[in-house]
Amino acid sequence: MTTVTERDVQLLRDALGPLRDREQVAERLLESSAKHSFDPDKELDWESPVEDGKWFWPPELVSLYDTPLWHRMSEDQRMDLARHEAASLASLGIWFEIILMQLLVRHIYDKSVTSSHVRYALTEIADECRHSMMFARMIQKGGAPAYPVPRVYHNLARVLKTVSTTPGSFAATLLGEEILDWMQRLTFPDERVQTLVRGVTRIHVVEEARHVRYAREELRRQMVTAPRWEQEFTRISCGEAARVFSVCFINPQVYTNVGLDRRKAVAQVRASGHRREVMQSGAKRLTDFLDDIGMLRGAGRRLWKSSGLLA
Repeated sequence: MTTVTERDVQLLRDALGPLRDREQVAERLLESSAKHSFDPDKELDWESPVEDGKWFWPPELVSLYDTPLWHRMSEDQRMDLARHEAASLASLGIWFEIILMQLLVRHIYDKSVTSSHVRYALTEIADECRHSMMFARMIQKGGAPAYPVPRVYHNLARVLKTVSTTPGSFAATLLGEEILDWMQRLTFPDERVQTLVRGVTRIHVVEEARHVRYAREELRRQMVTAPRWEQEFTRISCGEAARVFSVCFINPQVYTNVGLDRRKAVAQVRASGHRREVMQSGAKRLTDFLDDIGMLRGAGRRLWKSSGLLA
């Protein structure tokens, strides 16, 4: 006989409200989309030249910041690394957004096409299309190459897209959005950063706030209504996604491309207390939420710990 704890009862109470007003949530998000959506091609000045003396990414968010190697680098080399890391993160963002668009399409495939919930999902997919094109254009403007994830993880994502549960899809959505969102909230007000990059991050932050709300509402609901096997599978798949995400966060080719010893750079990033604090701070809002809804348990929690994203 299954034992129901007070925590389980509270989770059910928390979720019943969203179950009743899923359409109302979607309608509010649609209203917000109508008021606060952007066309990056028209909103941003793509023709202005790159600004001398400005960063492409805040130095404190660069992976090697405050390491012994960082202290030996010239200011120009540090700024060049920031430029390449901005391109690497934008490449990672495009990869994740393409995955998320496919997962969202799967989510709505069997749902009523006239519902506000489906209408908002389609609106979000349109947002993500614009974001991916915006990131690609930013990479080109910065002059650094695109940085694809390693082939093994590129192909592993094919498996994820095939076997992901519905709650797993929304957990992956939050993983791909919330950590980068935290970094971008520090970037767009930072006057040391290129004006174009600040504009890109501002648009992304405003529009991703809706995506996060949509995913959180649905994930909380799914983790109560899904069968037990699906909940446990989701915990494990989400933990594995966190591990992959942390491995792919910065492509190590960036170090080679700015003239650094790749092995030394990777080793110093792994040993960096500052970098660990940055990544865990970026993930904290997400991990607190996942813990609250029962996602960080058992093997899934151990995978999150191994990713370095969970303190």
